[in-house]
Amino acid sequence: MEHRLLEYFIAVGENLHFTKAAERLGITQPTLSHQIRLLEQELGTALIQRIGKKNYLTQAGAILLEHARRVVYEVEQAKLEIGQITGVQRGQLRIGCSGNHLLEDKLISFHRQYPGIELTVLELATEETRAGLLANQLDLGVVFLPLQDEQIVSRPLFDEALVLVVSSQHAYAELPEVTLEQVAQLPLVLFPPKFYVRQLLDTACADQGIEIRPVMELSTMESQVQMVIHHVGGTVLPGSYARTLTSTNRRGGITVVPLAQPVPHKNVGLVYRRSTFMDPTLQAFIDHLTEDHEGAVQGSILAPKR
Repeated sequence: MEHRLLEYFIAVGENLHFTKAAERLGITQPTLSHQIRLLEQELGTALIQRIGKKNYLTQAGAILLEHARRVVYEVEQAKLEIGQITGVQRGQLRIGCSGNHLLEDKLISFHRQYPGIELTVLELATEETRAGLLANQLDLGVVFLPLQDEQIVSRPLFDEALVLVVSSQHAYAELPEVTLEQVAQLPLVLFPPKFYVRQLLDTACADQGIEIRPVMELSTMESQVQMVIHHVGGTVLPGSYARTLTSTNRRGGITVVPLAQPVPHKNVGLVYRRSTFMDPTLQAFIDHLTEDHEGAVQGSILAPKR
């Protein structure tokens, strides 16, 4: 069985859509369909079945997908180890991140130090990053901790806290800090309940017997900031994101106000697959990411858990 056919089948099995899988592989849809038929002929059984307008894995297809991922992963790991022997370094890193703003400074400094390394950073929820690592679609992630999985190694980086963002003309903008009770008295524009930042805020308020009823729920931090600028209400955001708005003067008319203790916060960490081979490029990025963070506690927070 050709390694190439397994890669084709993985793409189809993960997308369950031949056109999308073909685009991902950079081949035509008829070519991909033909290759899957050849694989089915070789195995003597159907791997994909179509019911209505949707494709589904057969039982045999589900079994093959699990093993194919493992085979492709092991082959890639072998290539990396062989590359280590011959002095070849990987030219690309695939990173899942719970908020791209968390890595902006590190990405800039790493690129300046290693301009030949391609970095692909995807903004993903923690669970999506975990799945990407296990499917060999990502090399590492920066996510909310804890991430419970025996196949994943977690290394704490820093602690992040929520902050209040209001119009610079609001009375709260003059305060050194605000309590959650004061926050609850505001008209608020928040994430919907399925987002991790909203869940973190709701839990902290519930612990103090406070109920928050937002006047608007929006799914992006950018849109929430726009509502603050237009005086619709205040919002509660990751501190790291809020600071990028004020420190770089990308947003006028807003003020970031710290929350009083106990501040809703969550630990952020680096995660990677336990069996991942640490080639020089991956190790260099991990070292670069952890050199200033490991053991530190900062007042900021992550993007939503979608």
